[in-house]
Amino acid sequence: MSDMRTEPQHENDPPSDKDYPGMMDRITGVGDSLRKALVLPALALFLALLVGAVIIMVTDVDAWRRMGDEPVQAIRDMLEGVWVAYRELFLGAFGSVRAISETLFTATPLILAGLAVAVGFRTGLFNIGARGQMFIGGLAALWVGLHVELPALLHIPLAIVAGIVGGGIWGGLAGLLKARTGAHEVITTIMLNFIAAFLTLWVLKTSVFQEEGSNNAQSAPILDTARLPPLFGDQYRVSIAVFLALGAVFLVYWLLFKTTIGFEFRAAGFSPSASLYAGMNVAFLYTAVMFLSGALAGLAGATMTVGLPPYTVFNNFPGAIGFDAIAIALLGRSHPFGVLWSGLLFGALIAGGRTMQALAGVSVDLVIVMQSLIIIFIAAPELVRTVFGVKAVDQGPTQLTSGWGT
Repeated sequence: MSDMRTEPQHENDPPSDKDYPGMMDRITGVGDSLRKALVLPALALFLALLVGAVIIMVTDVDAWRRMGDEPVQAIRDMLEGVWVAYRELFLGAFGSVRAISETLFTATPLILAGLAVAVGFRTGLFNIGARGQMFIGGLAALWVGLHVELPALLHIPLAIVAGIVGGGIWGGLAGLLKARTGAHEVITTIMLNFIAAFLTLWVLKTSVFQEEGSNNAQSAPILDTARLPPLFGDQYRVSIAVFLALGAVFLVYWLLFKTTIGFEFRAAGFSPSASLYAGMNVAFLYTAVMFLSGALAGLAGATMTVGLPPYTVFNNFPGAIGFDAIAIALLGRSHPFGVLWSGLLFGALIAGGRTMQALAGVSVDLVIVMQSLIIIFIAAPELVRTVFGVKAVDQGPTQLTSGWGT
């Protein structure tokens, strides 16, 4: 992007749209409309479903065996197989209260972790450490849930706040290292992931956390007063944590697009040099945004600690969510509402994929293939636009090296 700008007219003039073509429109969100955050991912999903249908048909061995003798019937069987698979995928995600509850349950930490990564992208930072921040946030909430005795009205918020602060500190450490020493956040967050994972493995075997009589890296169940209430009743796994995720989406949207600090986050992501020239404290912005990013990931970890029956924490409780969050942020174009949409999509695919495998006989691995295809199409937006004849929402630079989510 540096070759796009011209020298300012006067030495003391702040950067303007004339100096950095398209800068002000993109920073203020004009180039990041909701259409850009939703339409392109929706088209990418449609293409992924088409390719998935082809995969289902190609792997239908029985139909291919009949192709020589009964080609018409074989093709019908293939198409029916696609219909049955996608029907069960949809019903498994939205076909009943239990299906909806599983979709929301799966999507909640994905949305929060996706927001964590998206906030970093907006400031030109690649927070690959959401997994480690989830570990630390989950441990902080676990300690409060195990060792603090309070009424539920106070106990639950305190556990959530502990998770937010724990994750924020862990993320802020990477931001501080970048701001003060120039250490690249990809390297530091990867290393902090390993530290957090092995720290969790160790502390879960200590008397502070370990379940009595167990030799496994497994905590004792948290106190009843620290457990998030279920949303649809005790027979379903989803809790009111889904409202925390929704609240976080709106809060991040407001922060990024309605406040001065949010403007500075996005300005630093677009051009750190221009932000410095305008008098912004970029070092502070890097630290602050990584703290915020870590806090959102810590909240995701806390909701898994205090909102997941049987309310016992194992050493690998975040699973792959911290890395799935990168895909979700990219799919949502780093827009909070786009992240909400993509988190729900991934939750539906995962929840529905289990039903699809059980009732349609299609491997759940197809869901992983479809997720990967969606990300491939998102990474090649010109391909999607060409297929559907959609014009670009804006003509600004789209490389990931500046602003990640642009």
